[in-house]
Amino acid sequence: MEKHTNRFPISHVLGFIFSLILTFGAAYIALKTSLSFKVIMWIIGTLAVLQAGIQLFMFMHLREGEDGKTNVINIVYGVFMAVVIVVGSIWVMSAGHAAH
Repeated sequence: MEKHTNRFPISHVLGFIFSLILTFGAAYIALKTSLSFKVIMWIIGTLAVLQAGIQLFMFMHLREGEDGKTNVINIVYGVFMAVVIVVGSIWVMSAGHAAH
């Protein structure tokens, strides 16, 4: 039987506000600062990773369910596979010219 609650979704509101702050922070850093391109990209990348974490925990309910550890393991495995695919693709494409 489903459990219905009429609670206010405060975690969703907080997640939305934090996501907006990170987004506007990244836009401000990219457009209004005179930092070097490399530093700006590192800051934006860090803010993007933080925002992804906020969305996983606040909106996608990463720790909910019967076994919260399973969800975390699945996310870690997915991130690992994405890194392997991206880094492996870059490696193969950049080293492919050596065979000719």
